[in-house]
Amino acid sequence: MEALLEILRSLHPEVDFETCGRLIDGRILDSFDLVSIIAEVEDRFGVVITAEKITPERFNSAQALYALIRELEDKD
Repeated sequence: MEALLEILRSLHPEVDFETCGRLIDGRILDSFDLVSIIAEVEDRFGVVITAEKITPERFNSAQALYALIRELEDKD
């Protein structure tokens, strides 16, 4: 989880990603952020996030995104 938080904090150091649950709904992250996050996550965690996995629910919080990463890691 710490590696994911590093990725997120590098984009928006002012956001408390450990408690925020409205990253998409609250318009904290935009489409450019998502592209950066996906690229960094795929590189750092060795997973592939396919288009159908890119939903607001999966990116609304660090916890939801981390759950997606764990799910993808388990498939390997």
